[in-house]
This record gives sequence, structure tokens and C-alpha cells, in this order.
Amino acid sequence: MPTPSAGGCGAVPALFSEPGQGRGQGQGGWDEGQERPQGRGVPDAGQGLPERWGVPDERGTPDEGRGLPERRATPDEGQELAERRATPDEERLARAALTRLVEPGDETVGRWLRHMGPVALWRALTGKGKPPPGATGERLAGCALRAAGVDPVADLALIARRGGRFICPGDLDWPGQLDDLGDARPVGLWVRGRADLRMWALRSVAVVGARACSDYGAHVAASFGTGLAERGWVVVSGAAHGVDGAAHRGSLAAGGATIAVLASGVDVPYPRAHSELIERIAEQGLVLAELPPGAHPTRHRFVLRNRVIAALTRGTVVVEAQYRSGSLVTARRAQQLGRSTMGVPGPVTSGLSAGVHELLRGEAVLVTDAAEVAELIGGIGDLAPERRGPLVERDLLHPVTARVLEALSARGGNHLRDVARESGTGCDEALGRLHELLALGFVERHGDRWELVPAPRRSDGARRGDPPNRGNRVKGLRR
Repeated sequence: MPTPSAGGCGAVPALFSEPGQGRGQGQGGWDEGQERPQGRGVPDAGQGLPERWGVPDERGTPDEGRGLPERRATPDEGQELAERRATPDEERLARAALTRLVEPGDETVGRWLRHMGPVALWRALTGKGKPPPGATGERLAGCALRAAGVDPVADLALIARRGGRFICPGDLDWPGQLDDLGDARPVGLWVRGRADLRMWALRSVAVVGARACSDYGAHVAASFGTGLAERGWVVVSGAAHGVDGAAHRGSLAAGGATIAVLASGVDVPYPRAHSELIERIAEQGLVLAELPPGAHPTRHRFVLRNRVIAALTRGTVVVEAQYRSGSLVTARRAQQLGRSTMGVPGPVTSGLSAGVHELLRGEAVLVTDAAEVAELIGGIGDLAPERRGPLVERDLLHPVTARVLEALSARGGNHLRDVARESGTGCDEALGRLHELLALGFVERHGDRWELVPAPRRSDGARRGDPPNRGNRVKGLRR
């Protein structure tokens, strides 16, 4: 009885399904000008998978302490995922295998992939075809060592049981903005979550910052996450400690959409303390990674992960960052890609804000809340409220009336002629303006002298600098 294909891959190509042949050897040559390998070719669609490529063995299953609870896709989900695929099964398998064979962001591999295609590149790197141009023997030997343990069908079956999928360039939910990375574009993305990545990425913004952030940074990041979610924006971050985690939690708390881009496999939550958070993101949003299931993060992979965050989103907000922070790598890559780069200012005495302030001295734009972010990267009508200080009553006065008010001395009374001279108006106009100020409660009249209404004492609850509170002046001025 034929074994069903894992992860919806259909029949397995010959380059992955020769049971009696080692991965370092092949039958038949490969012509780079042809679409398919010479020799045995691709099995028919009705041919079942060989037993060797059927159900993954124990080596393909993560340890119980490392993996997440297994989840099988329902028939409806399987149909939905199948409709999203536009990549041939042969190419999908080759790309899935390459994610284990090469490191993310390798531009040399990207050039080879662009010229040769994934199937030909896989064969070339594993000794089944002509080596790629410029490939050294040392590199090919390293690829051969890695290829010995590659099992793409098992990886696809594993991600399917986790409720996820592997998407490739050309799939319906592949984000086209990742193509801006050129040869550094991901070979493919392993994704957990039901949402359409391409549609979510169209209206997304990255919120990144220091892992060891201050209370101020965590509060600001959570506020940005909540505010952006309330405005319908997808919050993208790296699920790390500090600013990343606060931004994710702020979005989730508001019932919003959020995407976590990991530097490990999607079934390896990192940091471990955020296992519950990452699992919740997978249920309510999306968790994605370039690395295959079971892969662990390294310092270099964190840096390379940041380019995906920068390219995936329409803009990047840096909340707190020191001079050597990886968040600055994300922001500068976003600048190179033509994305909006924003920074949140902090105390000038704080080293955690030094990197942000350096960005703000360059091409980054200062933002203080989610409304300003939406105004910068949103569409027409996404305007932040006007920022201004508190309204003082005399701000609403007519300019001539305000000039007459300024002409009154705070010491003793003022004769009409003196007020007219100081304000540069005639006596008749000055008298009319004084009566207007009298009606509004700014002045008092004692015989032929005009005096300012004394300011209230501080014992009545008023603060120093507040205007006198006599009568409904603002209401009267707005009539």
C-alpha cells in the first residue's frame, strides 16, 4: 500500500528517493540547462513514497522537553494549505533540504540558487552533479557531511504535525517584500500558525530593542504593541527578552496580530523562558524561521534573523538600544531597504538609549507613540493628533485685545490714556477692548482707573502660573 506524502509533497523526486544509493553519489549527470535531472527522473504522481521516506523515525522527532505538543491538521486546514502552494513538490523538497545544508543569508548560495534552481543546487552541493561555480573542495566536503543527515520529507511531516507548513518563493502566501533582500533572500520559511503571512506582512511594523531593557523601555514597547494592534497593525519582533517580549505581549493583550521571527527552528522556543509566549503567538499569530525544525540558535544566526524582520515589515521602531545592539542592525538594514526607521528617545544619561539617539541624529525619525508610527508608515488619513501645550485663556483673545491686556500694569491702576499709548491704539478702541476684558473677568474698573484682577491665592488649590479663575472666560471667548 503506498505511503501518503508528508506535508502535502506528493511524489518524492528521484534525487531524494533512491533507497540503495548514498546521498554523496548519484546515477546520471545533471545538465544545468535542463529543467530535470537526467537518468531516473521523477516518479509518476501516482507512485507512492518508498518506505524509507515514509514516516519519520525517532531521529526526526525532537525531545519531549524541547518540542511542542503535536497537532495534526484537520482536513479543512490541509485543503487550505494545499491551495496556498504554487511551488512544485520537487522544488519544495529541495528547498527544505537546503535549509539544513546551508546557513541563512549566504549570498553566494543565493546566487547559485538564482542561476541553477534549488534541485540542481542540491545535487551540485551533494556531489550528484557538477559543482557550483567557485565552490571550493572544503565547502563541498562540509556540505557532504551535513547532507548525510538531511531528510526533507521527515521535516515536512514534522512541521505538518505541529500545525505548520514550509513556504517557498512562488507560493501564494510568500511575502514579496522579502525579495528585496536579493541573493540574501531566505531559501524558504518554516511557519507555524494559520494566518496568511503575505497578507499580514502588508501591514506590519517591527518593534525591537534591548534585551536587558529598563522599566521605561518595557512600558514603552508594550504601549506601542497595544496601540499598533488597536490600529490594525501587525507587530513583528524576535520574541527575545526585554523589548521584543513586551511588544508581543502588548499586541496579544489588545487581541491584535503579532509575528515572532526566531533564530532557531519553530519547534525550538528560544529563549526557554518564553516558551509559553511563543506557543501563544503560534495560536493567535505566526511564528516563523529560516532554520528547519530542531535547529538551535547561534550568535551569528541572531544577526542574520534581523534582516528578515527588516525586510518583512514596512518600518522598524527601536525602543532602547546600546551602541552594539542587534536592534541597530535591524534598523540600519531597514534603512538600506528603503523602509521607515524610527526611534524612541530616552534619557541622555542612559546607555540603553545611546544607540537610539545615534540613529535619531541620522535618518531615523523620532516617534513617541503608536499614532505617530501609523502616521509615518500608514496611508492617507492615518494622522497623529496635533501636539500642543495646555490652552491658556488669553490665547483665545483677539490680538488687539491681548495687546491692551498686556499694556495694563500689575502695580496700581491704569488711566485709559496710558493704556491706549502703551498698546498703540486709540482711546476709543482701547476703551472698547477694556470693557471686553471686563466682561471676561480679566480686569476691574475703579472710577477712571483700570486694574488687573489679582491672581488667586495658592491656598485655593491653584498652582503658580495659572490664570485667574473668575467667570466662564473660555466659554465666553468661544461664543
